[in-house]
Amino acid sequence: MSDIRLSPGSVNPQAAVEILGATFRYPGADRASLDGMDFRVERGGFTAVIGSNGSGKSSLCKALTGLIPHYYSGDLEGSVKVAGVETQSSSVSQLAYRIGYVCQDFENQLVRPTVWEETIFAPMNFGHADYEERATRILERLGIFHLKDRFIWQLSGGQKHITAIAAALSLEPDIIIVDEPAAELDPFHAESIYALLKQLNEREGKTIIVIEHHTEWVAKYCRDVVLLSGGKTVWHKPVAEALSNVEELQAHQIYPPQVTQIAHSLDVGRLEERYPITLEEGITYLRNVGVRAPTNNAEMPASPASEGEVLMRYDNVGYVYPTLDKKGHCVFDKLSLSIRAGDRVAIVGGNGAGKTTLLRMMTGLVKPQQGELSLAGKPLRKMSPEQTAGQVSYVYQKPENMFICDNIRDDIAYFQKARRTDIAEKLTEQLMSRLHLNELKDRDGRLLSGGQQRRASLAIGLSMRPKLLLLDEPTASLDVVSRKETIGMLEKIGDTIEAVVVATHDMQLVAEWANRVLVMHHGKLVADVSPSELFSNEAGWSSWGLMAPQVVELSLGLGWKQAALSPERFLEQARSNRTEIAEVNQVVSY
Repeated sequence: MSDIRLSPGSVNPQAAVEILGATFRYPGADRASLDGMDFRVERGGFTAVIGSNGSGKSSLCKALTGLIPHYYSGDLEGSVKVAGVETQSSSVSQLAYRIGYVCQDFENQLVRPTVWEETIFAPMNFGHADYEERATRILERLGIFHLKDRFIWQLSGGQKHITAIAAALSLEPDIIIVDEPAAELDPFHAESIYALLKQLNEREGKTIIVIEHHTEWVAKYCRDVVLLSGGKTVWHKPVAEALSNVEELQAHQIYPPQVTQIAHSLDVGRLEERYPITLEEGITYLRNVGVRAPTNNAEMPASPASEGEVLMRYDNVGYVYPTLDKKGHCVFDKLSLSIRAGDRVAIVGGNGAGKTTLLRMMTGLVKPQQGELSLAGKPLRKMSPEQTAGQVSYVYQKPENMFICDNIRDDIAYFQKARRTDIAEKLTEQLMSRLHLNELKDRDGRLLSGGQQRRASLAIGLSMRPKLLLLDEPTASLDVVSRKETIGMLEKIGDTIEAVVVATHDMQLVAEWANRVLVMHHGKLVADVSPSELFSNEAGWSSWGLMAPQVVELSLGLGWKQAALSPERFLEQARSNRTEIAEVNQVVSY
């Protein structure tokens, strides 16, 4: 298949968006975020933009919506057109009729007190008489109409994300850009967002552009893919061809879907000039090349409980969020659990299940309204914030909340310097090196890309040298290589850290890193199991609104009783038990 990107000099009246030779540098940045970029999408397309952190994806979105150059200072060179309109000569409000945008920092888009007011804000102020009907329709389609009277500050991160999407869709623009549609969303809501985007594309002819790190979503929903690197367009290809370029994608710090990785690693050749890219294609392909269930693939026994020292204990803890109607919102009731030394705990569950509240309680920032919470045997309510901070470090869901200085080097050093320790300088240098932050050390953390902010905020958390490290969505907004590096670092974290607890929607992180999974559902702890136990119980994880990693579904689809939790583990078992390989040139129907 050939590259479908038009040459920079060609004329295309059907283009929804068109960038020719765009160059833009943020003030103080060492290099241009857009560096002669060419980018074009046809009307009615469904395009994914991929690239490693810092490749120019978010800057591209800002240029298409007119935020660059009207709100972000810097010189924009080249041409940027939306529906034939030059963005430099059009205001952001005029462009809003044509293009809806949900940015990576979606909370910055929320300007009204409640979900309802946020959703009606744009159509009401643009003079649409049917603004209430529009808001009702979009909130129902997104499954959050029941939250319409909820204040924004009462929402979870994922619920805020859906609200931002609802607000962007309320003007019914012809072009919709969403920077990471699945970010901070539980799998159920992520699937519903993509399903809605697909419906808008196929039934209403909307042009959809998504920035996405998770190639499984790209394979399932998108029709073509643009690869960016260093602010330039590398190529623009149909989705199957794009995701079959395994070596090239990995060279750009991108991993194709897990089924594609597995097919490529089996080294039995491509069929029809490409690899399988979806779960269904993967099952068909692997059956045809002789992959069967391993003979020793028995059910996994229950994991023994950790015997390490108890670091944190919840005893019948309850918490109710205050609401203005004075009814209160129960987050959880009579919750009991222990976190022990040696635990690598993943807390999972739907948006609003109480994951973040559970973490924040461990820091003492949120006080239980019933029951007792203890840290190393001492009641947490009797400890000062300074005492707690020396033992528990919390890395926020929004990394920008971690930055208080004007450069990340000082942010990382702040805790140790404030306590006048003699390790501040050495520890800061070590953390910047381990997290690949040396090139960013003089940058303001609030001006970094989402992935760069994640790495910097993790370094700040580690700089406190806690016994218990708490991470809220540590892999959100990270490209796959950065995610793998983060997982690898969490496995080797060592030093003073005795246990790590993460709240996450990233099921690959859960499968590959955790030794214990806590499932929160409707205010209750419904499961405390190992990843193997969780993902071998399909009825369980599906009823809790979870989705297993693709490799797990692939294993179960091939009839394996015990699912593989990573592509590496799948390949290890498949190679040792594979039947005679079928001829590579046999017909396989995708």
